[in-house]
Amino acid sequence: MSPVLSTARLSLRRPVPADIGAILAIHRDPVACAHNPGDMLATRAEAEERYHRWDEHWRRHGFGYWTVRFHADEDGGALGFCGIKLMRLADREVLNLFYRLDPVAWGDGVATEAATSVVSWALTNRPAYPVIARVRPDNVASARVAARAGLRRAVHLDTMGEDGLDWIFETRWCAGPNERRHDR
Repeated sequence: MSPVLSTARLSLRRPVPADIGAILAIHRDPVACAHNPGDMLATRAEAEERYHRWDEHWRRHGFGYWTVRFHADEDGGALGFCGIKLMRLADREVLNLFYRLDPVAWGDGVATEAATSVVSWALTNRPAYPVIARVRPDNVASARVAARAGLRRAVHLDTMGEDGLDWIFETRWCAGPNERRHDR
């Protein structure tokens, strides 16, 4: 059974096929994808493919991206998506924190509330993995969300991503013997 996360205002549930429309709407919105244009979608077929990738991650790992809704609107529209996926960074397996919301949900703490819940779940249920967030340097709001969710800036892990430089925020990254921490 897939974990359901609940906060004071939000319900986070594993995406279902009925969420494909929201995946498309949010990922074709140029405002929602302004800092990650490589994530933009143009067609329903692309949204279906993205949903199937997300669903495959859930089937393989027992976690992934959740659909975010207000409790009062659990059968209604999705506010967006927030979750973690397994990936590699600096030759380590990590949990990459993702949050993308419909711009109408911005500015009310929804992203921070969802991301904090996801990070808490990851630290409790997947303690062997560091949690990271990749943030574009000019995405001040996303950097604030990562920090409020408990991640620290880790300059030594910055790397080039698909859409440019990724600033890395992390938690539980234990520096190895040949690695020095340079947090800000």
